[in-house]
Amino acid sequence: MTIRIAMWSGPRAISTAMMRAWENRSDTHVIDEPLYAHYLKATGAGHPGADEVIATCDTSWESVSRELVEISSNEIIYQKHMTHHLLGMIDRTWIDRLINCFLLRSPARMAVSLDRVTPDPTIADTGLSEQLELFQRECDRRGTPPPVVVSADVLGDPRGMLTALCCAIGVPFDEAMLSWPAGPRDSDGAWAPHWYRTVEASTGFGPPRLEETLVPDRLLGIIDQMQELYDQMAVHSLSPVRTEAQDVADL
Repeated sequence: MTIRIAMWSGPRAISTAMMRAWENRSDTHVIDEPLYAHYLKATGAGHPGADEVIATCDTSWESVSRELVEISSNEIIYQKHMTHHLLGMIDRTWIDRLINCFLLRSPARMAVSLDRVTPDPTIADTGLSEQLELFQRECDRRGTPPPVVVSADVLGDPRGMLTALCCAIGVPFDEAMLSWPAGPRDSDGAWAPHWYRTVEASTGFGPPRLEETLVPDRLLGIIDQMQELYDQMAVHSLSPVRTEAQDVADL
């Protein structure tokens, strides 16, 4: 039986590091932002490398979505999705056939980080509206909230949070998820040279940032908008699972 996991996040939320963690499992195949080419063609967004992505990747959401739900393998299929790629014209019913999970980052940190690459970001740039829409759809469909993880929690306790996520999905935790070799991957999207420099140098989840985030006044308005959407999902975030190894280390 093929297990198809979709991780839905906004930008700047350790989504690529999370993809690395899953890809480092021997039983998992990853798919990197399959709707990105459609998003670029439909919106004309001037992202770095956009022409190459459109020329080399499938720009049809219909054919992409069919492949995502029909791909069959003895492996786990892990799909990394950006929620702002889920444009309004895209039918959502195919998503019901996936195990949908949600990755969040605190609004202040996301806004400041996003502002460095997308100056003066709008709420549309964060993907939070689409993320909340999809989260609420999942709540209605399942009758219970789907798995939600917050990036700072993962960085603070990778083992505990990844164990919790695996338990929520129904797959065993794998120690291989905690570290990976540095460098690019064949599975990385064509946009990787423009966006993945930091993660290519990584070999695991880095420590959480403890310093205060310096927020420019011009971002306060969008952060307020983001916070209202974020809070409705973050209240359901998973708590880390303590392992016997961690309990022994604390003695």
